[in-house]
Amino acid sequence: MRKAVLVTGARAPAALHLARIFHSAGHRVILADTFRYPMSRATRMKHGYAQLPSPRASFSDYCAAVAALVAREAPDLIVPTCEEVFFLAAVRDISRIDVPLFAPRFDLLARVHNKADFAELATGLGADPPPTTRLLSREDLPRLSQSSEALVLKPAWSRFGSRVLIRPSRAVVDALFPTAADPWVAQTYLPGEEISAYAVAVDGCLAAFQSYRPTYRVGLGAGVAFAPADEPVARQFVEGLVGRLNWTGQISFDFRRDAHDALHVIECNPRTTSGVHYFGPADGLEKSILEGRAARASSTAPMTLPLAMLAYGLPDAIRHRGLAQWRRDFAGMQDISAWPGDRGLLLAQLRALGEIAVRALRNGTGLVEASVRDIEWDGEPLS
Repeated sequence: MRKAVLVTGARAPAALHLARIFHSAGHRVILADTFRYPMSRATRMKHGYAQLPSPRASFSDYCAAVAALVAREAPDLIVPTCEEVFFLAAVRDISRIDVPLFAPRFDLLARVHNKADFAELATGLGADPPPTTRLLSREDLPRLSQSSEALVLKPAWSRFGSRVLIRPSRAVVDALFPTAADPWVAQTYLPGEEISAYAVAVDGCLAAFQSYRPTYRVGLGAGVAFAPADEPVARQFVEGLVGRLNWTGQISFDFRRDAHDALHVIECNPRTTSGVHYFGPADGLEKSILEGRAARASSTAPMTLPLAMLAYGLPDAIRHRGLAQWRRDFAGMQDISAWPGDRGLLLAQLRALGEIAVRALRNGTGLVEASVRDIEWDGEPLS
């Protein structure tokens, strides 16, 4: 049966991918975001696009706009892809506006987003988090039992590796000012490779799963290129956690190996991540989301968004790996923006990047921060 699906967070390549998946399966797709020119707006595989106000700037205006959009388009399901998931859940659960959101209740989203709370939720499932200490004030800093150079410190509410301190000096740690409003966590540093995972679950049952390795990154943060990874321990962990939490929605994780090659989960992102790109139009991901049916990813190639690989991967290669290796890697990667029957989106990407650059200049931030600042949620009360 044909459904109407509202995909939010249209700035994200993952939103573009989901829009194409649903459209290819015959569903009516509406895209929405707070940006005027997100990359996904240019796709042919949509019915329409709606621009929303920033929920961080005015949650009440956002509530009103979402309610009006739902009344106008009558979506059967809203599928969030970025951190707007928290605000949409608050629209549903706190403001009591009836929206058909594919996400769990707001308080559960908040718990897995908070890195200290998540570490408590995630034990005993085969990939235990590294020892984690919650830091709520400067008085908590002396409680750190390990040398600072054996630790990673980061805000409990954060994304894309922002403000992370890897094996910092004691002087850097002593200069921190964690508070109840800006809590931090300290975790034991793990020296091995990082593995990520993307999943879909319905009523606590795992319906879709893909693990992958970031191969090029934006600094210490998000991967701009990635390759599939077969990680049974990660799948076992995710299956156990979604069952424990009776999860319905998308959910993603980062893992890291310790010195003995054992895998440990380090944080959770209750939203779409790059693993979604491994599901093709015939893999049934839309049925996982709409009906809870099992889907299996069929793509096996390394992937990237070429513009991001040029903007971030190339400078990284110049600093560390060498141009020859970068060229070989780039030549073997699949373009996640390419799709049969859809237009090329290079101009749309450049226009989207220009909008982000203008915001960065206006707010005095970097590009990554400007790309998410208007939808970040860092634990502040919403009403």
